[in-house]
Amino acid sequence: MALGFDGHPLLSIGAGHYVQLPDLMDTSSYKLPSWSAVDNPAFWRIAFTLAVVASIETLLCVEATDKMDPRKRITPANRELYAQGAGNVLSGLLGGLPLTQVVVRSSANILSGGQTKLSAILHGGWLMISVLTVASVLRMVPLASLAAVLLMVGYKLTKPALFKSTWKQGLPQFIPFIVTVGFMAVTNDLLRGVILGLVVAFIHILWKNFKVPFHYDRSRYKPGMPIYIELSEDVTFLNKAGIKRTLSEVPDGARVVIDGGRSYDLDLDVLEIIDDFALTAADRGIRLQLLNMPIRPGEKPLAPRSMLADKPKSN
Repeated sequence: MALGFDGHPLLSIGAGHYVQLPDLMDTSSYKLPSWSAVDNPAFWRIAFTLAVVASIETLLCVEATDKMDPRKRITPANRELYAQGAGNVLSGLLGGLPLTQVVVRSSANILSGGQTKLSAILHGGWLMISVLTVASVLRMVPLASLAAVLLMVGYKLTKPALFKSTWKQGLPQFIPFIVTVGFMAVTNDLLRGVILGLVVAFIHILWKNFKVPFHYDRSRYKPGMPIYIELSEDVTFLNKAGIKRTLSEVPDGARVVIDGGRSYDLDLDVLEIIDDFALTAADRGIRLQLLNMPIRPGEKPLAPRSMLADKPKSN
């Protein structure tokens, strides 16, 4: 169609709308790298950005490809990054663009029935042979044709069913997903989109650790019943705010039991909060009992380690 419309005043397309491909049989097409910008900080900033973007895109494509694989095999991510690094070094020395894994080509191999590494090797081999032998034919391909292929493959990868399934997984999964996808769709910036998604997910983790599992519902407390708090296996500084809030909401005169029997790693900041609560418990009429708390460095083991706060002192 592009050839048929050539010369038509309305339907013909310009040279800039075709695939731009140099003649690789001509040695002048290859350019050796210039080292003049090695001492320029902007050069290293751009190089670092490209490396991060390419690595993140490759890891995301690896995960997507593994999910599409009918045999559910797991790609070794380290080996993939090593291969990409070696390929990028060689490509840069020849004056080529940075390399990265692209889910479109991987999905094309899977949809075509490819099941082994040979499919990826042959895919690259056919591209190399085509570029070296029929470059003139490839230059006749309009970019609009390639765009149509990409849109079709992109729709198959991000069809509405994917959004529905992510929505059913709950807001903690859907919000980072839709923020990342929406930002990248608007700005076309993969790195910042992924970083924004990670930030949103991290904020959710902080909020979750603040609320769960140390939230105490004051309205459900009944006088005379002990308040039992069992620490989880791994209590980090992320749980600090939640534990502090929970202990501050304990009613005066209550009995509190804090059990650390399940904890393998209890952050020292959390221990300090519990110690501070123990020091003020007596003044609030709170009877506190600590069970199976981890041994701190320099302490002698006590079995079981427990403490009951003294009764409140009279004024």
